[in-house]
Amino acid sequence: MAVRQLSVFLENRVGRLATIAEFLGDAGVNIGALSVADTRDFGILRLLVDDIAKAEQILKAHDVVCHINEVTAIEVDNRPGGLAKLLKALNAAGVNVEYMYAVAEPKSQRPVMIFRFSEAKTAWEALEKTGMKMLKEEDLF
Repeated sequence: MAVRQLSVFLENRVGRLATIAEFLGDAGVNIGALSVADTRDFGILRLLVDDIAKAEQILKAHDVVCHINEVTAIEVDNRPGGLAKLLKALNAAGVNVEYMYAVAEPKSQRPVMIFRFSEAKTAWEALEKTGMKMLKEEDLF
C-alpha cells in the first residue's frame, strides 16, 4: 500500500531547511513527518504532507528541486521486539530496507514508521502475513 512522499534536494547551508518549512507553512501545507539525510554539500529532505500536489507546486514555484515518490507507512507495535518482528518478515521475504524513519507520535500504542523498500509489492505481501497494518495517505492526515 503506497503513500506518496515528497523528496526535496537541499543545499547543506544555514537556513535552507527553515526556508522550505516557511514556504510550505505560508501555503497552508501541514508537514506530518520528515526525514533529512545529508552529506557535506547537500541533503535530501523527505516529507509526508497533507496536500502533496500543493506542496510540490509551491516548492517548484520557488525553484526548489523536488519530486514525488512512494513509500509504505506501517503501524509498528510499541513494545520490545515490535520493529524486529517487522524486519524479520522482510528479511524472510528477501526485501531490503532502503531507508526508514518514524512519524513523531510520543506515547502512541502503535507508532507509524515510513519505509522505502527494494521490492515494495513483495514487502507488502510479507507484511500482510504478519497482520501488521499498512496505512493509506488518508489515514495519516
